[in-house]
Amino acid sequence: MKTLEKVSDFVGKTFAIWVLLFACLAFFSPDTFKWIGKYITPLLGIIMFGMGLTVSPSDFREVFRRPKDVAIGVLGQFLIMPLLAFGLAKGLQLPPEIAVGVILVGCCPGGTASNVMTFLAKGDVPLSVSITSVTTLLAPIVTPALILLFASQWVPVDAMALLWSILQIVIIPIVLGFIVKTLFKKPAEAGAKALPLISTFAIVAIVAAVVAGSQQKIATTGLAIFAVVILHNGLGLLLGYFFGKLFGMDRAKQKAISIEVGMQNSGLGVAIATAHFSPLSAVPSAIFSVWHNISGPIVATIFSRMKNDKES
Repeated sequence: MKTLEKVSDFVGKTFAIWVLLFACLAFFSPDTFKWIGKYITPLLGIIMFGMGLTVSPSDFREVFRRPKDVAIGVLGQFLIMPLLAFGLAKGLQLPPEIAVGVILVGCCPGGTASNVMTFLAKGDVPLSVSITSVTTLLAPIVTPALILLFASQWVPVDAMALLWSILQIVIIPIVLGFIVKTLFKKPAEAGAKALPLISTFAIVAIVAAVVAGSQQKIATTGLAIFAVVILHNGLGLLLGYFFGKLFGMDRAKQKAISIEVGMQNSGLGVAIATAHFSPLSAVPSAIFSVWHNISGPIVATIFSRMKNDKES
């Protein structure tokens, strides 16, 4: 088990490298990875089940201790990224499939990697965990509503079908993971140590499947999508920081809000795009999966050198 834990820790720390490596392999040898496409939803369900194994009632303690701070984070998450996505899609006159893909990732809840990045940034980790948990639970209602609001001018949107998909992909696996953890505490805790390895494998497989399935279109539009994703993520991190500042938060909280806003559950965006839209619409989410795991550590390093208010 200790060996598995060490391997899992190493793979988790080198996550971005593995994603980049297999994205490149999938691009140059798409037939090797196309078959994974039909397993995208189950793979994301495995990731969410793993998240359920780590969820505890204490994750929601901050909601009751600091409801205002959590509310600001949740509002920032579901306000800044969708509006940025819509603004970029309109302002850059993106093709419909790409526009929808950018909006999809913008409407997703926060990603679990944001909690680790907040820790590395010396930010407010309990606040980060609570915001991730709350936005994830709200996702079945809020994400379809936002997609309907912002994407429906490009493509037809079935909000009820999206709601059901998110329940199946996100909420049910998390609840099952939480139940397993409650009933089988010690085995669940042991299994949770392998989560970085399992999550990395699943996300790498998802990204490889999307890249392989859209290889020809990525060849012609990939650089443009990558530029939009970098812009979307960078502006989200920046505006998230100043959003916290706007509400008078201290620096540790501002760091948490910035990272929560900028880092999305892009795997969910891939699954939604694959199930309800087009393969090309999944590409922005797949590229986001790669990019925010590069930008996250960079921003965390910068933030870690910025003294928090109590340290000044």
